[in-house]
Amino acid sequence: MIRTRSEEETIAAGVELGRRLRPGTLVLLIGELGAGKTTLAKGIVKGLGAAEPEEVSSPTFTLIHEYGEPVRVYHVDLYRLESAAEAFALGLEELLDEEAVVLVEWGEKFPELWPSERLEVRLHRLPDEARLIEVRGGPAPEGGEMGD
Repeated sequence: MIRTRSEEETIAAGVELGRRLRPGTLVLLIGELGAGKTTLAKGIVKGLGAAEPEEVSSPTFTLIHEYGEPVRVYHVDLYRLESAAEAFALGLEELLDEEAVVLVEWGEKFPELWPSERLEVRLHRLPDEARLIEVRGGPAPEGGEMGD
């Protein structure tokens, strides 16, 4: 578990995680509204070298944002969707088949869509701007567990 005390520290934790991911990894970002999922995604995308944090925004209305080179990253937000069929219609299966890192906010809404090999990153809001970040699942990030 990682504890962050600010938005900047949450982005930094995302950078560390992003540096350890490899193409073909699915990451579910789980947490209540305002927990910091998009903030962590900004760091992950930066850690992968695909974009700077200020270029990463929530795909709540567009549903999918794509960032490229050197690693392709798809950032998906399922918050507004009401069924697994709607999510499936986005072409998620094709995204998962690509050599890309796929970040999914609100993926816990449709657990039946996801392969068992995935990372689940749970964000918990604490008092002030603090967050508790829990990383579970596989495949394991390159370089070992977070916080090692």
